[in-house]
Amino acid sequence: MINKTFLLLVFVSILAVSCKEEKNIVVAQTYEEPKDPSVRMDENWEAVPKGLQASVTSTNIRYVKSELPKIDIKNSWSGAAWKGERISGQLVLWSNDSIHHVSTEISDFKSSSGKNLPASIAQTRFVKYVITDEFAGGCGYRKPEDFAASLVADALENVNSYAVKAQETRPIWVTVDVPSDAESGTYKSTITLHIKGQESKQFEFTLEVIDKVLPKGTDWKFHLDLWQNPYAVSRFHKVEPWSQEHWDLLKPIMKRLADSGQKVITVSLNKRPWGGQTFDQFEAMVNWKKKSDGTWAYDFTIFDNWVQFMMDLGVKNQISCYSMVPWGNEFYYFDEAENKEIKIKAPPGTKEYNELWIPFLKAFKKHLVAKGWNTITRIAMDERGPEEMKAMLELLNEYAPEFGVSFADNHKSYKLYPDELKDMSVAFGHPVDEQDLVQRRANGFVSTHYVCCSDGFPNTFTFSPPAEGVFIGWYTIAADFDGFLRWAYNSWVENPLQDSRFRTWPAGDTYIVYPDNRSSIRFETLHEGLQDAEKIRILREELKDKGMLEDLDALNAVVAQFNITSQPEDLEGMLKEAKTNLNLLSKKLVN
Repeated sequence: MINKTFLLLVFVSILAVSCKEEKNIVVAQTYEEPKDPSVRMDENWEAVPKGLQASVTSTNIRYVKSELPKIDIKNSWSGAAWKGERISGQLVLWSNDSIHHVSTEISDFKSSSGKNLPASIAQTRFVKYVITDEFAGGCGYRKPEDFAASLVADALENVNSYAVKAQETRPIWVTVDVPSDAESGTYKSTITLHIKGQESKQFEFTLEVIDKVLPKGTDWKFHLDLWQNPYAVSRFHKVEPWSQEHWDLLKPIMKRLADSGQKVITVSLNKRPWGGQTFDQFEAMVNWKKKSDGTWAYDFTIFDNWVQFMMDLGVKNQISCYSMVPWGNEFYYFDEAENKEIKIKAPPGTKEYNELWIPFLKAFKKHLVAKGWNTITRIAMDERGPEEMKAMLELLNEYAPEFGVSFADNHKSYKLYPDELKDMSVAFGHPVDEQDLVQRRANGFVSTHYVCCSDGFPNTFTFSPPAEGVFIGWYTIAADFDGFLRWAYNSWVENPLQDSRFRTWPAGDTYIVYPDNRSSIRFETLHEGLQDAEKIRILREELKDKGMLEDLDALNAVVAQFNITSQPEDLEGMLKEAKTNLNLLSKKLVN
């Protein structure tokens, strides 16, 4: 089982602070990586100078474990950020020899005027490798032997000490969370690599803090909808669903999502709303019981606890309930007379469907009114056909029209339901008429886009270039959407720390964070793009309010170039230039 892959690695770093001082022993818990399925045998590791090599590098590079970095060595990094913003950098280490103990140390961030930001605002995490595959056409069932497999750098391990093995490349991800109350100015810090048996290496980090404040993620206007799977957490960690141990494990990983601006709580009203498309199926968060006299009883305890738990973390805007039109139109309930679970197939519009859903909608509506959640609850559907949608809407509009619908639409059918789709998400590259977006916004409706297994660009697969995560934020606002949807935040595969492949879809499609609240390069760069989108929204409002219309036009021109659906030749360069312009306008507003 997966737990057997975990072990305790003790890294002892005897670090010379003076002739007589030593640092404490560093003990870090981590796990073994998978074997490399495609080792590069043609690399000239023997030409690497003796000892550990290291450099500052781009955050858009995913390093190959067995491949020598093809970069010019740099010892310095610089970046600019608003107060309250997170900014990232990357170091890369490589060696022809085994380096048993490497640890990182970060100094305080100090300005020339004597201002100080504590070292604790920065974090270094060693990047670990997971097996990935290739896009190769995207959607469809996959036999592993038919797709090229490799190791890819993605999981961010929450340790600041590690061992670099011989002929291995090992990245380090650096994040700096600028405090919201930081004083503006330019600060310098040093990241030191302490290397057993070798002189330390130092890297200068220069941080410019711009005098603008980015609100905390829970206050962003960006409508982020990454679907949560609490059942994957209980399975992976072998704990009883909804036990205290389960809640304790859910809290940090769901808080990470809330802090990145998540607006929607994912709820499964009935069992298996997406059939078996995930390794861990979704169970019903509502207990359906048909009593012996033919009436229905519903237990909303799990639903209530889950919704309140997410709200307490800051996810409060919407409850998306899956689904009145599940994949396969299969529904489950416990039959008291037969004393067993019943599965029925009941397509929308049939007598069986109405008999199932009419009493439920009446009871659910009453319960939500009592909880005060009726106005933020949506009946959610995922890529369902127009005929099924029409029949379902007729019933919903008769018994609970105030709910409205959340709909991921790959049928280009949103125009068929102009008044019901309070939350609409269209497949990437499927344009929505501008007048429709304007009218929906005027009605208070939400319009987002999503990417899935069919999108080679942009995406958040484990092999996707990291810059694509940033691009998603820029595209969202350039195309005038309110936010972004991705179907799987943490629907883990069987061994998510080892192998990100799944029986269907390109590797990494089913999750973007790892167990034990480990972030990923993919999630960090997506977060970066969401921050940029929120900054653009804020700047647009302020430039308009101050009558700085030429600057507003300049900002809009920068943003407009990201309203594209094919991969540009130099996405990293485009983003770098756009961010520079964004920061120049930010500083102009406060000068």
